[in-house]
Amino acid sequence: MYAIVETGGRQYKVAPGEVIEVNRLPGEVGETIDLDKVLMVGGDEGGCVVGQPTVAGAVVRARVAAHPRGRKVIVFKYKPKVRYRRMNSHRQDLTRLVIKEIVSGAQ
Repeated sequence: MYAIVETGGRQYKVAPGEVIEVNRLPGEVGETIDLDKVLMVGGDEGGCVVGQPTVAGAVVRARVAAHPRGRKVIVFKYKPKVRYRRMNSHRQDLTRLVIKEIVSGAQ
């Protein structure tokens, strides 16, 4: 069974047991959180259920494993012939989630 969830403006395909990194979510390490913006549930016996826009009653339960930071991204602005150079960098705050289960809305 798998699901497509939306969090932080991005969509992720998840299955039980997978580890994903998403934009920082509130919650302590070891805490269980529910991702309720489930766009699609597929797999097992019923084929796939596509939400309009979300699947009613579907929830993805995940455990917060860590709060790491992403790799450093260098932002360099440059204009030739005018001695204009600006360097900046950015590291995104992330949350590492371990997917525990997918609860489909169909009963």
